[in-house]
Amino acid sequence: MSRRTVSFEEIPVSDAHAGPYALTTGPDDALWCTLVHAGQIARLAPDGRLDRYSLDSPSCGPSLITSGPDGALWFTRNQDHRIGRITVEGKATSFSLPSPGSGPFGIASAADGALWFTQMHTDRIGRIDTDGRVTEFPLPLTGAFPSAITTGPDDALWFTLNQAHTIGRLGFDGDLTLHKLPTGNAAPVGITCGADAALWFVEIGAGRIGRITTDGRIDELPLPDPACRPHAIVAGPDGNCWFTEWGANRIGSVTPEGHVEEYDLPSPSSEPHGLAFGADGALYVALEIGVIARMTP
Repeated sequence: MSRRTVSFEEIPVSDAHAGPYALTTGPDDALWCTLVHAGQIARLAPDGRLDRYSLDSPSCGPSLITSGPDGALWFTRNQDHRIGRITVEGKATSFSLPSPGSGPFGIASAADGALWFTQMHTDRIGRIDTDGRVTEFPLPLTGAFPSAITTGPDDALWFTLNQAHTIGRLGFDGDLTLHKLPTGNAAPVGITCGADAALWFVEIGAGRIGRITTDGRIDELPLPDPACRPHAIVAGPDGNCWFTEWGANRIGSVTPEGHVEEYDLPSPSSEPHGLAFGADGALYVALEIGVIARMTP
């Protein structure tokens, strides 16, 4: 492990109460960011222009966001239990879910042309097509807290079960496999598909980075600070995976071989959450203090 000093540019997108939370790059090459406490979606254009779009409920809790197969952005509304959609022009709509109080959180675009999402409070994985039709897949667990979700190299959906300390795999046909993690109280959250065709995830409870192959082999890498609370993770164009350390105010990277580097953020207690690579190849990080940080390549 090494820690290096790098340059960050901080781009204000809101006040400290709005809560920039998750990021994705849209089909328009802009960065799209959820403002979880303000009920808004922000768009940061490549030329630096910032637009903020208010949703129909300021308390809907927009959480994770992804590009959909229809050229729009799709996101979870964790507090009013809906799935949201916003066009690149800023027109927003939303869809209700069959299970009341489901608490959708993670969302990913899949190879079947639909969006798949987790339901934290009802132990379900959901699927929504671009017309708004929803199918739900109940999990054989109670209180598992399904969190982040991603498409794997096998086209299946891979997701974290935060309170069951488990990684799940769900096929399009509903075939489910659960992989219990070796470390107790690992509490996995973010998950991504790495350049090495494995799934990489963070263990917020144990301060570790995990890796699981499609045949279920798990490796865990302890981070130098067990209390750093890694939160989100994304695969980078450099072949490494990049993650936020929410409890330590840092960004980390890990190579496929397991070498970790860490980078201190410039503002103290900035609460880094989601992160994404922009169309310019730079890494962008959502900071809850109201800023998107751009890490100089």
